[in-house]
Amino acid sequence: MKLQPDRAEGVNIINAYTAGSVSVNGEAYTGSILVPPTGPVIPWDVNALSDLTQAHFERMAEARPELIIFGSGRQLRFPPPALLRPLMAARIGIETMDTAAAARTYNILVAEGRQVMAALLVHS
Repeated sequence: MKLQPDRAEGVNIINAYTAGSVSVNGEAYTGSILVPPTGPVIPWDVNALSDLTQAHFERMAEARPELIIFGSGRQLRFPPPALLRPLMAARIGIETMDTAAAARTYNILVAEGRQVMAALLVHS
């Protein structure tokens, strides 16, 4: 499903999502990724929700976004609340949705100029 035809200058835009990949700025990624509003897309060593640790959320908190859009894969599933402590301590919001919805929501928020990061599980 194509999500966004154009890329705003300097802003990361998610162009497409399939069951096996996510395309950001026209480049396909087959593994899970972190997508900040600007700068390079970050490979994320998470293949399934069960792989998540508190360290994964600490890494996101270090980027200091105002909000994280967490894409949990093909189905809506929530990470264990205890893992979210680094985000709560840094006063960073998190919204969880399936990865397709997360991609669409990220694009809307980043187009509004929000400091949002997408954390997308691709194969889960």
